Amino acid sequence: MRILVVCGAGASSTFVAQRVRHAAQAAGRPVSAVAGTQLSLPIDLDAADVVLVGPHLHDALDRIRHEASLRGAIVVALPPDIFTDLDGTRTLALVDAAMVDSAPPQTDIASERSPS
Repeated sequence: MRILVVCGAGASSTFVAQRVRHAAQAAGRPVSAVAGTQLSLPIDLDAADVVLVGPHLHDALDRIRHEASLRGAIVVALPPDIFTDLDGTRTLALVDAAMVDSAPPQTDIASERSPS
């Protein structure tokens, strides 16, 4: 999974990206997490499965969601207190929840078969 963390200038997103990367590594999960900015977003989106949006970019959230949807990326608006997540586990849990919420519904193939 490729995670892009977006903030205004890239400073706070760098900390969040580093923490979520460490949390994933500690959990033995293959995750890459990089920091980006609003300006680099059009390019960075091409390499992202999930986009974490800093709380201070609330006004740009609709635009970011639209741009991400064109590339099939999921957007997660980070809560205002996300910077207190020092080990990244809460941020990783937000990513996991977003992935579950966006997954297509599973169908039971056996129940879809018509009786013989």
